[in-house]
Amino acid sequence: MQELKTSLGRTYLTVDTDAGNQWIAVNWQGYLTADSIQEGARAYTAALAKSGFACVLNDTRAVRGPWDHSMDWVINVWAPNAAAAGLKYFALISTPETLADGSAANFYAQLKAFDADVFSTTEEAEQWLRRCQQRA
Repeated sequence: MQELKTSLGRTYLTVDTDAGNQWIAVNWQGYLTADSIQEGARAYTAALAKSGFACVLNDTRAVRGPWDHSMDWVINVWAPNAAAAGLKYFALISTPETLADGSAANFYAQLKAFDADVFSTTEEAEQWLRRCQQRA
């Protein structure tokens, strides 16, 4: 497992290569800056490319605040790069009715590079990824 930390030593992202499920599991936490989003997204995209998997389980329930400040970069830079690294299915877990959930919905509405969906529970997201893997 890889942990990325802020300059104050707080973990803002964990990246786990889940060989059993054949996906990369990421867990974002706290307030995210444009720099932390870019560094974190690059880290788990590299893990995805190294693993050869096609799925990411992305948990944003512990994020505080919106991340719309990075939406343009996420959609126009990261998403095509992630697709090129092998990403086909992206399950985003978010807490309904939060500012971070609003960013998640905005992300989902604009995304075209790969299949993605937004879920409120880990179980729903994992089931969706498994269905996607079976279809592939």
